[in-house]
Amino acid sequence: MLNRLLFQRIDNSPLIIFRVFFGILVSLECFGAIATGWVKRNLIEPKFKFPFIDFEFLQPLPGFGMYFYFALMGLLGLFIAVGFKYRTSIISFTLLWTATYLMQKTAYNNHYYLLILISTIMCFFPAERSRSCDVKVNPSLESNSMYAYIKWIVILQLFIVYVYASIAKMYGDWLDFSTIEGLMRSKKKYWLIGEILQQPWVHSIIGTVGILFDLLIVPALLWKPTRKVAFFISLFFHLFNSIVFQIGIFPYLSIAFSVFFFKPETIRKIFFKTKPVFTSTYDKTPNYKNALLLVAGIYFIVQILLPVRHHSIEDNVLWTEEGHRMSWRMMLRNRQGKGRFKVVDKDTKEEFIIKPKDYVSRGQERKIFAYPDFAWQFAQYLKKEFKKDDRNVSVYLENSRISINRKPFVPFIDAKTDLAAETWYQTKHHDWILPSNFGNSKN
Repeated sequence: MLNRLLFQRIDNSPLIIFRVFFGILVSLECFGAIATGWVKRNLIEPKFKFPFIDFEFLQPLPGFGMYFYFALMGLLGLFIAVGFKYRTSIISFTLLWTATYLMQKTAYNNHYYLLILISTIMCFFPAERSRSCDVKVNPSLESNSMYAYIKWIVILQLFIVYVYASIAKMYGDWLDFSTIEGLMRSKKKYWLIGEILQQPWVHSIIGTVGILFDLLIVPALLWKPTRKVAFFISLFFHLFNSIVFQIGIFPYLSIAFSVFFFKPETIRKIFFKTKPVFTSTYDKTPNYKNALLLVAGIYFIVQILLPVRHHSIEDNVLWTEEGHRMSWRMMLRNRQGKGRFKVVDKDTKEEFIIKPKDYVSRGQERKIFAYPDFAWQFAQYLKKEFKKDDRNVSVYLENSRISINRKPFVPFIDAKTDLAAETWYQTKHHDWILPSNFGNSKN
């Protein structure tokens, strides 16, 4: 049964058209990052980039190098779309995109992480075997079929993303729709829909639909009787998100994934009318079956465990942020922080009150007071900056207070802790984060 499910050969039209959509979308993402000033704001102008902790060795190219870097990724996206040197192009893009993701987290976005996962998966898929430049050059590569496990890998990855996103929304501030109300405040001036988005009944619909859509969309797309209705609901849902939240290519990438839920013959008739018909067959399993099942099994175990790692860390992830990233906790909270960084020379006892704007960008300044890892990294950065003047210093964050989802500001980081002397742990709670007012719940 498992062999027939995973290793029957089916029409590869869904994979081929997804390759085209994927390549175009990542190209737009990269060229768009240049055009909108994202590259300039996050990778060129800031003195310090706040890379992911333990990946400080990944630094942006100097000068205007990152413009060329993103232009190269955009070009690779086009190569992927047309299937030109596909394997080289997709592997190169994956490596470059992953490095970009890790070298800065000020503008963290879940779809940046999803792009890493999908790009990595696509490195192993035979997506160049039809309607590609590679086939034009080498006709022996051409094939009109693929193993069914390809579509199931994509579907399982999506199922994990959506289900965890739904579960994460099942907490107080989402269920009473106050999170939605907060998200919509900044949309008040939107033409035509701005005032409508401020209505409580709209917040109730958005909050409820957000949970139900994420929980049910994959099963609904898989089940033939609901597939078409689910697709049009998905289309509306993602276009709404694109218009209201302006979250880049993510909604359109989500729509593109739909091709894996329809019958391959349907996709072929829509996009490749002249492509030869392929009838599903099951002959024998490939020689790499066991290796595939082992690697895929390990991969999906990690994907299942990673989003729940915060349950093994003390206190509430909504408060500490420990275990938040790469967990599909999307659009769940608004964090604001304030405080004052003080540097103390250990030898002379001289004190310096730091003005963050002298060191970081406006967007980074908002992060260093609201997120503990940013505060810790900024303290390490200040320590290194003062060391240039042969000063051995301690760094304190005084009167640290945060507000989550526009609730009253409350104390956050222990003012007596020398953050410059602390060690950061990836899977452990940091005691200098004060206890939350959420109790011991690990939402």
